[in-house]
Amino acid sequence: MGILGPRDHNGGSVTSDRLRRARRRPLHVSVAAAFGWYPLVKSFGTEEGPSLNDKGAFRRDVRARGEQTPHQHSAEKKQSRHQDQLEEEYERHYSDPCSMAYRLRFFNEPMMAGISLRGLRVLDAMCGAGQMTDHLLSCGARVTGLDISEKAIEHFRKKLPQAHAMVGSILETGLESDSYDCVTVLGGLHHVHPNVDAAIDEIYRILRPGGYFCFMEPHAGSLPDVVRRIWYRVDRHMFEDNEQAIDVAALQAKNEDRFEFLTTRYGGGVAYLLVLNSLVFRIPLGWKRHYSRLCMGLEALIGKVQGPRLSCFVVGQWRKKGAGGARPLGTEAR
Repeated sequence: MGILGPRDHNGGSVTSDRLRRARRRPLHVSVAAAFGWYPLVKSFGTEEGPSLNDKGAFRRDVRARGEQTPHQHSAEKKQSRHQDQLEEEYERHYSDPCSMAYRLRFFNEPMMAGISLRGLRVLDAMCGAGQMTDHLLSCGARVTGLDISEKAIEHFRKKLPQAHAMVGSILETGLESDSYDCVTVLGGLHHVHPNVDAAIDEIYRILRPGGYFCFMEPHAGSLPDVVRRIWYRVDRHMFEDNEQAIDVAALQAKNEDRFEFLTTRYGGGVAYLLVLNSLVFRIPLGWKRHYSRLCMGLEALIGKVQGPRLSCFVVGQWRKKGAGGARPLGTEAR
């Protein structure tokens, strides 16, 4: 052990070597490393990927890319364990009458606006206990629920025996290509980081040409997302470390050759926080009925002028390209 810290095999100071490397870092990387924020700035260009002159690092990077599937599964297993632990609490807080009224008004109806669901084959991906599925069935859809959590699917089957349910991964569903008219995801994509692109690839694969991908997700780049990121890091009981808001603009840029982007709507305010997310804020369940109607009225009013910078979530409706005819499947006159 040297005065400046442990020594390497050649007699040099490891601490001194680290200091020399730190001096070569740009200031924003050094500051981020000191505060534990390095992953947030890693992609700014200075230390992203191996150097072209470092053949060993390049080979390691290639191997890491080849091992993507095991990494995908490890992220999903982490989320599955977490969801199983929270399922009972989650079901009570997110399926109560106040939360279901919020879902219908601010999620379900905007997500499915203009789509005639009667007779359509719909996959409710990352369905949880079937909160969205219930609405889809009421509109006449033929629904399959898919979730990685066995406990969630157990609740799903008890509540909705008329729908098909399966335990499985959105990254590898095992479903046939071009087999569904619509795929819905309500708050599931932000749980699959860093595999969001792979999830959308699978959704695209199983959708028929002209089929719809309808989703709601917390969105990146807003003021509420700044607070959300801090909360995610602090509240480890409620959130896993791979949860992250969705950058919708980046996803659209990556998928513009495969999908048409029909609607993008932003929302979320006091009712989203205090009615729907009562569990996150540890609000007693019985309190919600006293304030939910007022909060939802305020949120609907503010939502008319609310832009993406002040919103908590985004609702999107995409359509897979390749449909023939004047009107794609399942659409109503707009």
